[in-house]
Amino acid sequence: MARRADPDRAAAMFAALGDPVRLRLFLTVATCSDEICACDLVGPSGRSQPTVSHHMKVLCEAGLVQRTKRGQWVWYRVNPAVIDLGLVHVAQCALDAGHA
Repeated sequence: MARRADPDRAAAMFAALGDPVRLRLFLTVATCSDEICACDLVGPSGRSQPTVSHHMKVLCEAGLVQRTKRGQWVWYRVNPAVIDLGLVHVAQCALDAGHA
């Protein structure tokens, strides 16, 4: 059975995913087998590197993704607790509904 989220934390997560760019970035990270470099998020997002960095910071602060800095590169992965809560599936459904 999935763990329950604190209502305030869950609200912050959904607020972060309320932005279409962040939703797409989150799903890009979520579909990676392990981690993805920040440099690999610029192309698919269609946004500049500073914009991607800003959005990824919001996702990190909301607890949706985790980051690891290696030298000059930052690597992102989905927070395992988010997977346990089923938020990746919810985010994908939200994106799919927007294209219906």
